[in-house]
Amino acid sequence: MTKEQKAQIIEELSQKFASKNYFYITDASGLSVEQVNKFRKLCYKKGIEYTVVKNSLIKKALANLNTDYTPFNQAVLKGFSGILFADAGNAPAKLLKEYHKEGGKGFNKPTLKGASIDGGLFIGEDTLDLLSNLKSKNELIGDIIGLLQSPAKNVVSALQSGGNKLAGIVKTLSEKPE
Repeated sequence: MTKEQKAQIIEELSQKFASKNYFYITDASGLSVEQVNKFRKLCYKKGIEYTVVKNSLIKKALANLNTDYTPFNQAVLKGFSGILFADAGNAPAKLLKEYHKEGGKGFNKPTLKGASIDGGLFIGEDTLDLLSNLKSKNELIGDIIGLLQSPAKNVVSALQSGGNKLAGIVKTLSEKPE
């Protein structure tokens, strides 16, 4: 690979890292070609981009960003690395868990080496459960709207049910002989 090609890949990666708030770095070493193809198809179905890149190029691309990714250099960027780019913070984690489940008991490839969620760094496979339970921005907005609507719904239903009771009481009183 020439220096120009490397510089182009670094520039493209830097742009992706800057434009995507969520990316995961995985290790898919040890997977067969069939398993990697199956994983890529699953990524495509879920709208997640999967790219395999040399660690040195990833380091250089991350160095161009404003966030400090030095913990990644020490713990994550070793061995075989593939990058998952997504629009939702928990989507790659859910995808990895789904793929592990399909592989059967004890199957945990590709493993999560590290993730960046809105600039927050998560390192290690043990963070996968935490990341899969994160809610996306749209899910949080939906939860907040639901919470805000809940008291209003309770008031409206109380008024409606109270109105029926009140009408029944008035009707009973009007029919009552004096």
